[in-house]
Amino acid sequence: MNMRRWIFSGLALAAAGWFFVISSSNDASPMQTLKQALRMDEAPLPDFTQYTDVKAKKQAFFDYLQPIVAINNQRILDQRARVNALADISDDALSRQDKRFIDGLVERYEVDAEASSERQRAELLIRMDTVPMSLALTQAAMESAWGTSRFAREGNNLFGQWCYQAGCGIVPKRRADGQGHEVARFDDVNAAVASYLRNINSHRAYADLRAARADLRAANQPVTGTALANHLMRYSERGLDYVEEIQSMIRVNKLAVLDGV
Repeated sequence: MNMRRWIFSGLALAAAGWFFVISSSNDASPMQTLKQALRMDEAPLPDFTQYTDVKAKKQAFFDYLQPIVAINNQRILDQRARVNALADISDDALSRQDKRFIDGLVERYEVDAEASSERQRAELLIRMDTVPMSLALTQAAMESAWGTSRFAREGNNLFGQWCYQAGCGIVPKRRADGQGHEVARFDDVNAAVASYLRNINSHRAYADLRAARADLRAANQPVTGTALANHLMRYSERGLDYVEEIQSMIRVNKLAVLDGV
């Protein structure tokens, strides 16, 4: 097993159990070290069209994407730990750096800027949480046709994310008259994954998903892709059919183990 494959395997285990050390400082964390080791910013999306064997294509897709999702999830956990550490500190006692940190997260996760500091931090802790590995991998596979779609190949967009400014992405060939959306373009897959996680954790369409996730955490129950998929009815125009396909793919590909169940 070569070194890169060894690192991938280690990250797979970490994704299931989150055995990383959570850092609340700005020092290099295990997540940052692993990102450098994987050279994520220099690893373009592989050409998955080269695979004629379906099983081999699936495995290659999961092997490529899983560590990128794991690292981005860990970044969220690192920041969440820092918010938790600041939860009982009054505004007057916060350092300038900590205030900038909180303000940046309030903006990123679209928390009400007019709410009290206490309410903002409580809402951040609901929004700043991981997306189950099984769910992220399955949605990426579905939305990108296992990394082979035009939007994946031309724009690193694995999750079907839209944008609404002219020139922000790729114009769909079948876009209906009168519609102005484009399919977002990303510099690399890492940026696409980060955007997907932010979307799930901030958009009002997925408020029920975040509430369900928080309830599972509070009850010390596993947070699984199968459970959270129930709250993705608005991710696709297909609604319930989309949800059921996600859950079927998680089951068929035996991805639940990545959620620790």
